[in-house]
Formats: sequence, structure tokens, C-alpha cells
Amino acid sequence: MPVFRIAVLACALLCAAVAPAAQAAGGAQTKRILRSEMAKAGASSGAHVVDLTTGRTLYAEDATVPRIPASVEKLYTTAAALQAFGPQGTIPTDVLGAAAVDPATGVLTGNLFLRGNGDPSFNAKGAGLLADVLIEQTGLTEIDGRVVGDETVFDGLRGPPSEGFRTSSYVGPLSALTFNRGFTGKRRPLFQASPPLFAAKAFTTALRRRGVTVRRSARAGVTPSAAVALAGITSPPIQSLIASMNVPSDNFIAETLIKVLGARSGLGGTTAAGAGVVRANAARLGIRTTVVDGSGLSRFNRTSPKAIVALLTAMDEGELAVPFEASLPVAGRTGTLYDRMRGTAARDACRAKTGTLSNVSALAGYCDTRGGGRVAFAFLMNSVYPWTARRIQDRMTAALARYDG
Repeated sequence: MPVFRIAVLACALLCAAVAPAAQAAGGAQTKRILRSEMAKAGASSGAHVVDLTTGRTLYAEDATVPRIPASVEKLYTTAAALQAFGPQGTIPTDVLGAAAVDPATGVLTGNLFLRGNGDPSFNAKGAGLLADVLIEQTGLTEIDGRVVGDETVFDGLRGPPSEGFRTSSYVGPLSALTFNRGFTGKRRPLFQASPPLFAAKAFTTALRRRGVTVRRSARAGVTPSAAVALAGITSPPIQSLIASMNVPSDNFIAETLIKVLGARSGLGGTTAAGAGVVRANAARLGIRTTVVDGSGLSRFNRTSPKAIVALLTAMDEGELAVPFEASLPVAGRTGTLYDRMRGTAARDACRAKTGTLSNVSALAGYCDTRGGGRVAFAFLMNSVYPWTARRIQDRMTAALARYDG
């Protein structure tokens, strides 16, 4: 066969292979694909898709049945955090003194209190910055007491409900005064036994490196009500924290944020109080859902595909639409979707939150379609093998990206 003909044939075969990803599909064809794929997911799965351009339901399969959402639960945490703080809101870490620093000598008589409010990103760099700010603002040269780490904005439970409220490799030790996400920096022990004590020691070290004399060793404790505010720093904006949570599906940030929501509401820095805030925020949007934690690790979370799409729709229509969507992984590009849906119409066109537990797989988010429209979707698959379920979800999402309704 002549070389020219071989080249033409090869080109034709290549074009045929990529054509399905490139071609748009009408409503009837899209529904057939979705129905065919959902049939492979089994009876314990459900789906809901809404055309956001028209407001009409494009596809539904057992859409009102509550199911385990796995990490898709983080969408509810995200919405509540954005509503409570706003995109530019921050979480402070404060330094207070038993008294004001003597301006003549730079000496603090008594203890220095490092009080956390639940910033999940507070780390060694932040401690150094806070030490610099404190010295600059007060002229501190000496503490004749000690640094006391205060985590009492939260309860003392170190893990979420799914872990029996104990520290685990899935989350790490939860604390209002987190430092380096609860890691010791050593292989053994991996996690800090007392985050507020660890943070207080680290802050003591940061101060001493900057020439401040600290007379006594660090401890964990409670900030007195009469303590004097001396300095503070804040977390990155909430829109950055939720992106750091959703793109890699970070359970530690999610479980910290739900306690922050509880503390901010005045109900207490507990998972249960935060879950109440998340439920209330969903109810305000007309959504009923069962919230147990912030991350979706608990198998007692329950929500329906229709409820999730209602959340996605409400967020898309509101003033928080941009930071909410921007917090989600991009198909074929970032986070938990970086190696999914490459070579399909969904790549770069869809953003979605993944969810995986044993026998559970879920995907929910948005697609900008080939026809110039936009859809919101939720696929909740229970009693499935996650790897197989992901392939089904990817084909469904790619079909939505090709939709031309």
C-alpha cells in the first residue's frame, strides 16, 4: 500500500477515534447515554441533572433517594463556610498578654497566650510571621513567664465521628490551635499528642530565635478574660481555604472548618454544632439533608442527588457563585480529577467534587456544554466498586459536556 494511502487511512482512523469526544449531542442522545450508563451502576445509585440555562431537569434516576455522599458532602461545608465568612473572610490566631508589654523595657510581666480560633493553615511560617508582628507592634524583648497555647475555642476531641472522635491517618489531630496540621515532623510519633502545647513550644522557639528571652517552658492552658490583646495574624481568605479543601479533597481542613462554623455561630466549637450550622444553611436554600461531619468520612451522612443539584443551582445563582465553583477540581487538570476525563469533552469544561469510600463513589458539579449551555449534576453511587463507578461517572460527565440542548 502506498505511503500516502497509509497516511490517509491512519488520519481517518484517528479522526474517527476522537470524533465522539468532539461532537455535540442533542437532548435525546444525551439522555440515552446517561440512562445506559446509570443502568451499570446498580439499584443503589441515583443521579440528577439540571439544565441551568432553562431550569429544566435534563435527567433523573432515583434522584430523591438519600444516599451516602462521601466527600461530595464537602459541598455543603463549602457553601456554609462561604455564607458565614464571605469569600474574603479570615480566621485569626491571636497573641494576648497577662499585661501590656512595658514600653520602656520591652518586658512582659506574666504569661503570653497564643490563642487559636481554628485556622487549619497555621504553621511554622505563620508562627514566625506572628512573632515578627508581635515584636514590631510591642517592642517585646522578654517574657518573665511562659507561652501558653490555648485551644479552648474548640472541644478537645481530636477526630471526627467516623474515627470515634480520635486522631487517625485520615484526618490528624483536630484543634483550634493547629500547628503544621498536627504533624510532629518525625516518623514516630507522627502526630502531636497535644497540639496547643506543640504550638506554644514552636512559638517560644520562634521568639527566642528573634532575640526574645522567654523565662519559663511552654504549656497548654486557658487565656484569662482580662488578658490584653497584643498582636495577631489571619488565615488565607476562606475562598483559598475551601479551594485547598476541595481540590485535593482534604479531610483535615473540612473537619476543622465545621468546628469553626460551630464556634462562630456561638453554639460551640464542636462537630455537632458545626453540622447544625451546615444543615441550617442548606435549609435556608430549601434543602433537607443529614449532616454528621464536614468531610463526608461518616457513612451516616445522607443526601440525595436532587438535593445536591439544588445546592449547586442555588450557589450558581447567587453572589458566591465564583468562589464556590472555583474551589472545585477541573476535569482532566487538577486535584482529584487531574487524571480523569482526559481526552474527552469534559476536560476543562467541567468542575466537580469527587467522593470515595468503601463501596461508595460520587461526583457532583458543573459542566459548560458544547452547545453553549451549562448543567449541574450529581451522581451518587452506593454498593459499587469505586474504580468501576468512576469510569461510569466519567462517561456520563463527558456526555453532559457534549450536550447541545
